Amino acid sequence: MSTKESLIRKLQDKTARIGILGMGYVGMPLAVVFAEAGFNVTGIDPDQRKVDTFNKGVSYIQDVPTETVVRLRKAGKLNMTADFAALKDMDAVSICVPTPLRQTGDPDMSFILSATEQLAKYVHAGMVVVLESTTYPGTTRELTWPMLTEKSGLKIGEDIFICFSPERVDPGRKDWTTLNTPKVMGGITRACAEVATAWYSRAIKTVVPVSSAEAAEMAKLLENTFRMINIGLVNELAIMCERLGVDVWEVIDAAATKPFGFMKFTPGPGLGGHCIPIDPLYLSWKMKELNYNAKFIDLASEINTNMPRYVVARVLDAMNDRGKVLKGSKVLVLGAAYKPDIDDVRESPALDVIALLRKKGADVSYHDPHIAHIHHEKEGWKMDSVEDVIPAVKESDAVVIVTNHKFYDYNAILAEAKFIFDSRNALGKLGAESEKVVRL
Repeated sequence: MSTKESLIRKLQDKTARIGILGMGYVGMPLAVVFAEAGFNVTGIDPDQRKVDTFNKGVSYIQDVPTETVVRLRKAGKLNMTADFAALKDMDAVSICVPTPLRQTGDPDMSFILSATEQLAKYVHAGMVVVLESTTYPGTTRELTWPMLTEKSGLKIGEDIFICFSPERVDPGRKDWTTLNTPKVMGGITRACAEVATAWYSRAIKTVVPVSSAEAAEMAKLLENTFRMINIGLVNELAIMCERLGVDVWEVIDAAATKPFGFMKFTPGPGLGGHCIPIDPLYLSWKMKELNYNAKFIDLASEINTNMPRYVVARVLDAMNDRGKVLKGSKVLVLGAAYKPDIDDVRESPALDVIALLRKKGADVSYHDPHIAHIHHEKEGWKMDSVEDVIPAVKESDAVVIVTNHKFYDYNAILAEAKFIFDSRNALGKLGAESEKVVRL
């Protein structure tokens, strides 16, 4: 029996030992899905605080209930360690580490490189490796494959099997999760894809093989570039509608009645999260290496990045129209998370909105039911969420809705507020009909 056949048999009968490198918002749910399917899974993460929290039987990821962690630990199906040496016993490893952008706009590959360097120490024949971290086309072939085989001498597609399968996690969703969201799988060779598909299909409902790792890498970037550009379009539409004196929300709702040829996107105070603001820029950076300018990406990024500044300018103008000066006024920002009903502040436009309001001299506070503290890394300031929303609304000269959490009683907020700038149309018709409210 060949190495490939032996490994596929292990994966199919679930005797293969699974390692997840990086136990964050992607790795933890993936580890749970494999463990729930009957695999023995070990999560490996260098952050000892995460390991200690997990070993206390507590989940630190919103999408993974603590009771699930307790149950899987008790059953012996899911364990976690900070010791990379655990990799030597693994048959299958998923790499789920972050890939942020540097301030210079190029991808920060340090997490992928570090994880792959650690794995290379323990790589062995009969191992399948899947990179899930979003990155530029060519990463799996140009970095991951050579790093895992140059010193080991393992032959790709015969001794070791390497693939790329882009994560598609949307934090906070209940309808589409790691379990039922289709997984694209692209291998360095056809044999690589065959082995990895045999593995993932034992736990995830739908696996979609593609011809190469590059096709899988590009598919992920297309998904998020599509969203980024369309959000940039409606953000620019909001700016145009404001100048024309037209209600952008009414325009979008009217267009959305068309049953074909239109997909509804809505404007907002800027992009947030790890994917949409960042992933398309990997592609833009890669294309610059090939002497090509990704014009749509660059323009959409420029529009979206400017939205927090546009929001603050609108707040300033609206307060001026009401005979108030922004400098010295009390401004309450509602919502710090980058999208509703989650506890994630990565790239959140709320941080930039708050920073810009502070620079204008406003006395800024914020409330978020999911986020007790925020920290602006570039400027160094920290802030705690106010405890009670309604008293804070009463005391404020202006309320700026940045994140439309379901937690908020918008009727009560509207009743008590002096002025509201609603960047998310959270108030809907109430906001459209109230003289207290200005909408994006």
